[in-house]
Amino acid sequence: MKIFIASDHAGFNLKKYIVLKLSKSNKVIDLGPKTDRSVDYPIFAKKLSKKVASNKLNFGILVCGSGMGMSMAANRTKNARAALCYSKKNTKLSRLHNNANIITLGERLINKNKAISLIKIFLSTKFEGGRHLRRVRKI
Repeated sequence: MKIFIASDHAGFNLKKYIVLKLSKSNKVIDLGPKTDRSVDYPIFAKKLSKKVASNKLNFGILVCGSGMGMSMAANRTKNARAALCYSKKNTKLSRLHNNANIITLGERLINKNKAISLIKIFLSTKFEGGRHLRRVRKI
């Protein structure tokens, strides 16, 4: 499993923190940006979503100010299923029922510890399949 991460300028600090925390136990590949200078989030969402969609074992983490822009941009890539996560329950359900492969987070909306907690739930929750598989295939 590879975990890709990217952000825009509004999510840069949270992205740096996540890389620091996750690199101890996972292989995390940072796709940028390298500084907190203003950038356009769709560029980074597209870069990451293509990497994630290319292999079923890959996961992605996208961070912007709200998480919404990254989610919208990533979901334009075929086989990318980005979920804006803000609670334990919606994070777990995004994996169980929707087989999300990209978690999007808003640096302006959640703190660093909650972000790490949600990422751990996201990465450890398995897709239930069954009736949900039929629905996911229709996306």
